[in-house]
Amino acid sequence: MKRKLVVALVALLLLVSIGAGWAQKASVFQGNPKETYYMVMMVSGVEYWVGVYEGFKLAAAQLGVDTVYMGTPDYDINKELSVFNQVMTKNPAGVLVHPMEPDSFIDPINAAIAKGVPVMTFAADSPKSNRIGYITSDNVKEGYTAADAICKAIGGKGEVMVTENPGQLNHEVRVRSFRERIEKNWPDVKVVASVATNQNMDKANNGVRTAVQAHPNIKGVFTPEASSGLGAAQAALDISKGAIKVMCCDINESVLDMIQKGDMFGAIQPNVVMQGYFGMLTLYCARHGLLDPMNGWKEAGKPWGVYLPLIDNGLDVVNKDNAKFFYTKNYLKARNSKGVEEGALNMKRPTLMFTY
Repeated sequence: MKRKLVVALVALLLLVSIGAGWAQKASVFQGNPKETYYMVMMVSGVEYWVGVYEGFKLAAAQLGVDTVYMGTPDYDINKELSVFNQVMTKNPAGVLVHPMEPDSFIDPINAAIAKGVPVMTFAADSPKSNRIGYITSDNVKEGYTAADAICKAIGGKGEVMVTENPGQLNHEVRVRSFRERIEKNWPDVKVVASVATNQNMDKANNGVRTAVQAHPNIKGVFTPEASSGLGAAQAALDISKGAIKVMCCDINESVLDMIQKGDMFGAIQPNVVMQGYFGMLTLYCARHGLLDPMNGWKEAGKPWGVYLPLIDNGLDVVNKDNAKFFYTKNYLKARNSKGVEEGALNMKRPTLMFTY
């Protein structure tokens, strides 16, 4: 009897010991609630950021760390830099930032890295900085996809135009790729006009009207973001009753409403939740030294054990048939989330959303 009891106790101790070992290993993915990660952007009211932040705080809640959403409501590089510098005074565990201009963020990002704060860019990049990584959808693919969709819709012949936001790298890549795709793959389609809008709906509206007056055969418009897309779509609706095909990158509720009504052709939408989710995971891994990629980061003199130049979060083509699935308000309601109004530790305890 004593022998059986001793064997049982030994077995129990072994199980406890093994369990403790596993718990110790698993604890690297259980952070401190006082560990706070920040997400920083310009034009903070843009709906795009809401989905990104939802993924950001979801990953943070699962890791047991907190998040804060910060930005400026203005399309102003100096104000965004001011917000970034303000965040740095708060001893952040890491920062996910959408740099409005790539070169303006080189010194601030490098200064943060030098202080031991991992910084990752999303949607737009600062490639000459020491940021630990960049997560985005493939901006080249976005431009190509939009070009193919519009050109196919207009029968492979005709004139099209673009709107632009000079200085914002991801938007520049989208527009440049749109032009390149048409030049190489659609010989009977010509880009005949361009207007700088700086994400201003009224400028896009007026710009499309002016361009169509000069080029009455314009059949399609591509904008690299949603605000210009709305202005362009309204102008096209007034001018041609929707015959001019307008496609933008990124979505919001108004864009989706117009697409569902048939008043706008479509949109290219990055998977914003995945953008925030994997952005948070990468920052956490960098902060805790959990990855050692075999890609030369040490030899390159990088100060972090994570060096991931590009992560592709994927994209979707939104049209009249599937637009109903992309409403942010419905997504937040289903998750019982308050969106950007709450941090990771204030949201409803995250659960597994699906199983196989």
